[in-house]
Amino acid sequence: MTVSLLKIEFSLPPADYDEAVVFLSGAIQHGWEESQAVDGTTHFSTYLENHEAGLDVARRIKELWPDSGIRTEESMSQDWGQSWREFFTPIECGGRFEILPPWLSEEGHDNLTPIIIEPKMAFGTGHHPTTALCLACLADLFRAGHLAADMDFLDLGTGSGILGIGLAKLGLTGLGLDIDPQATACAEENAQINNVADKLRVAVGGINSVPEGTLFQVVVANILSKPLIFMAPDIVRRISPGGCLALSGILVEQAPDVIRAYVRLGLPEPELRVSGEWCALLWTKLPTLSAPGA
Repeated sequence: MTVSLLKIEFSLPPADYDEAVVFLSGAIQHGWEESQAVDGTTHFSTYLENHEAGLDVARRIKELWPDSGIRTEESMSQDWGQSWREFFTPIECGGRFEILPPWLSEEGHDNLTPIIIEPKMAFGTGHHPTTALCLACLADLFRAGHLAADMDFLDLGTGSGILGIGLAKLGLTGLGLDIDPQATACAEENAQINNVADKLRVAVGGINSVPEGTLFQVVVANILSKPLIFMAPDIVRRISPGGCLALSGILVEQAPDVIRAYVRLGLPEPELRVSGEWCALLWTKLPTLSAPGA
């Protein structure tokens, strides 16, 4: 598909890196490219299809970091998939999974389970560090026996469906939810590409679209800390006794606030997994819980 794209590029010193990642995580859903210079300066680049929104993002970057050297470039009728071919590289996750684009699907490693993701303008390709972190956590939980092929799961905020597809390829069956209809269309396409459409059902909606009383043995949510805190009671009510919960999209300094939101609902302290400035929180073998409003 040929589209008109707006490319945004800017560079920042190490002291501004964490703040920039937080900003980009909220402003650009589908991800971005990073490269580092010898002095630690990070060069960021991304493509946006919506030029008006893209120019607004560029203006905000210039306001936040006036010395970033930000520049925009319009590429008329450029193919989005071809643009991703310039920098989409395979990603190994937890010694179990490998995220690949369709044009590299035959080049994966035999010892890794492939997750084929068709790049889309609006949704993740797996290059955000929390995606690899989540998949590595799921792989470890499966190896430890906390996940099994006969379990059911909820992938909340499924986006492009990567985590749901990973769980389906481990043999689990479940539901991927997203409030954006374009996300669910993307996830459905990726489920078809990966031959797991029979194991991953996708639907439009948030946590409250799950009927009361419906429980899942595994719940995963790679979103952001504030929504995870806000949705904590509703998430807790959907976990089966003895089940597992994996949360990510959380900066390390945000983890204590997220942990408090879930511990006050009766969960024990989670296992903390860290990758750079990001972390994941893992709970296994959860007891019978009682959350407000249950």
